[in-house]
Amino acid sequence: MVKKNLKKILLWVVIVLTAWFTIHTTVIIADGLTDNVKPADLIIVFGNEVLPTGEVSDRLKARLDKALQIFRQGYSKTIMVSGGTGKSGFDEADVMKKYLTNQGVAETQILEDHNGTNTFKTAQNVAQLKPQSVILVSQYFHISRAKLAFWKNGIQQTYSAHADYTELRDVPSIIREFFGYYAYLFY
Repeated sequence: MVKKNLKKILLWVVIVLTAWFTIHTTVIIADGLTDNVKPADLIIVFGNEVLPTGEVSDRLKARLDKALQIFRQGYSKTIMVSGGTGKSGFDEADVMKKYLTNQGVAETQILEDHNGTNTFKTAQNVAQLKPQSVILVSQYFHISRAKLAFWKNGIQQTYSAHADYTELRDVPSIIREFFGYYAYLFY
């Protein structure tokens, strides 16, 4: 009898956890795919892979192109590029800045965060500048956790836009974001 009750309890725990994961993951995806862009002090582009040639990866290019679109529409006069030195040995912020200047953005309109080695660190670094509002640009699955990091660092007016780029590796990234969100929530 005890064994039968334990199996029922375990089954219900699995059902509840699966439902929780499914619902929250759906919310993360919907939030990330719903761009909310308003005038802001800064557009923040999170770093990502730089190729061994020193060029931006397709994923990072999509982020930068989205930031350029928002910038050119006049939502902000300043873009901040944030990242660290990746596996390729290149500083992501430097490479991102070069890409933006090659697209016609003045160097004076670009801020660099060379210590943005993760999302929370970027939020901490940006908070030191005391902006009233920011627009976060990243992959859709990353937006919810990024908003949370900025909220936890005192930046309440946080808007977002997702890069127009998807790939198969989004699937494990979405799963990671579920756990990452709660890691940041209790950080």
